[in-house]
Amino acid sequence: MHKRSALPALFALLLAFTVQAQDERPFSVEPVTSFDEPWTLTFLPDGRMLVTEKKGNLRVVTQEGTQSGPIEGLPDVDYRGQGGLGDVILHPDYADNGVIYLSYAESGVGDTRGAAVMRAVLDLGERGGRLSDAQVIWRQYPKVLDDGHYGHRLAFDDEGYLWISSGDRQKFTPAQDMQSNMGKILRLNEDGSIPADNPFVNYIEEEPLVDGVGPYDEIWTLGHRNPLGMAFDADGQLWVIEMGPAGGDELNRILRGENYGYPVVSNGDHYDGREMPDHDTRPEFTAPVITWTPVISPGDLMIYEGDLFEDWRGDAFAAGLSSQAIVRIRFDGENASEVERYDMGARIRSIAEAPDGSIWLLEDERGESRGRLLKLTPGS
Repeated sequence: MHKRSALPALFALLLAFTVQAQDERPFSVEPVTSFDEPWTLTFLPDGRMLVTEKKGNLRVVTQEGTQSGPIEGLPDVDYRGQGGLGDVILHPDYADNGVIYLSYAESGVGDTRGAAVMRAVLDLGERGGRLSDAQVIWRQYPKVLDDGHYGHRLAFDDEGYLWISSGDRQKFTPAQDMQSNMGKILRLNEDGSIPADNPFVNYIEEEPLVDGVGPYDEIWTLGHRNPLGMAFDADGQLWVIEMGPAGGDELNRILRGENYGYPVVSNGDHYDGREMPDHDTRPEFTAPVITWTPVISPGDLMIYEGDLFEDWRGDAFAAGLSSQAIVRIRFDGENASEVERYDMGARIRSIAEAPDGSIWLLEDERGESRGRLLKLTPGS
């Protein structure tokens, strides 16, 4: 099927909405502090934040902008290209056990590399803290050359399962390969073991194992490219946002055992201009709920639950990199649509909701600038 031109899509996009000018945004923006290549943030129960920097630092940050020194005991990260220290999330029982989870790129044999997830206890002190009882509970398999499409976003659901997004590592075919955990959305127990009710447990009875399990045992869905945002809505439905190739960024509703088609189908094309069939040509694959051409280059996804922005409760927000915006998405049952886009004048890497309902962003550092931490509150 011949791909539509990006120009009509752009024209339709411009007709559908106007990117709000900075002086028309329904929120005020307060720069708080800045970091050296920040990647993500998450809130501690006391309102402070954990912020990761790609080069391998984890810092504790107050809402006034005071930063700790680097937390000690972090793993060695393979810092190059898109690789480095990635996501950080809290164990559901963090208040009692102090356990956190970190994702990062690690090196392998012969210049190969891949993502990994570490579980550790965070011991906080006056000047920062350190990690103890660290254990690597997951690795991308196999490790490959190149330094892109790690994915490695992390999330917990209400039942205490750990979810990991695993990119295709710019290798295309692993996304459809059941003997690789790349290009997949994965579901694990909190200790890294495999839930017995995962859809592909014992998919192949006789198969070489990795750390005692088949890679397919971890898989919940397949056919993903570079999933960089994951969030659960109020009904427990998982939504994943991912970068397409040249066009075709996707928001996907994640359903048990489904195949989302990449690289067999995509609403984008190869970077060298070769066409890829659209999703509507292969109905056996699960189609995205939203696609974007021109792309927004999503870096993160949050579903707002607070009261400070009352009209936004239940809406999703995508952090836009090339679009230099935050994109507001409204759900309608199994469907969703973009309803507004706010120009931020910088690449946005991460977005999170604070306990008081304010929204916090991390800019993606470029050139000689530093990535700022921004606080959004109602009012222009």
